[in-house]
Amino acid sequence: MKPEREIGVVLKRLGLSLAVAESCTGGLISHRITNVPGSSNYFERGFVVYSNFSKTELLGVGQRTLERHGAVSKEVARQMALGARRAAGTDFATGVTGIAGPVSDESHKPVGLVYVAVCGPDGPVWVRKHHFKGTRLQIKKQSAHAALSLLLHLLGHWERTKTPGRQRRPQKGDSVGRRQTG
Repeated sequence: MKPEREIGVVLKRLGLSLAVAESCTGGLISHRITNVPGSSNYFERGFVVYSNFSKTELLGVGQRTLERHGAVSKEVARQMALGARRAAGTDFATGVTGIAGPVSDESHKPVGLVYVAVCGPDGPVWVRKHHFKGTRLQIKKQSAHAALSLLLHLLGHWERTKTPGRQRRPQKGDSVGRRQTG
């Protein structure tokens, strides 16, 4: 099953909502999510924030953060995800920023450098750095897939640890039911 379908199953089952903030993917993540029938039950909105101005204006990404780290950075991806969740009022959000090519921008960061961030209703923001290769379209597709995969991973983690009645089952070697010694 494609990650966008699995994401939909989990969000619908738990009654949770999602927003996405996209830069280098240009709406591709939103496109994939809305290709799933019934996505209107959990997908609130997508932000395509290609310029630094739009990142600041719509998501509250700090101007100082942009100046210090550049638009393609883990700090900006993190602020994009948090800003999307806040602006849309959703439970989960993702933020993606990167350089799809075919040439790098003035920052001298390499083509294919992409940062993906996801956040939920509580806990840390997960950020991953990627170095993709290929054409502009291939890098955009890889970036969208990476964002959806990380979001699915966070949803699974959140469901296992935060959902009442879905506690982690004891594993072999756990001290459950045994008296601690030493």
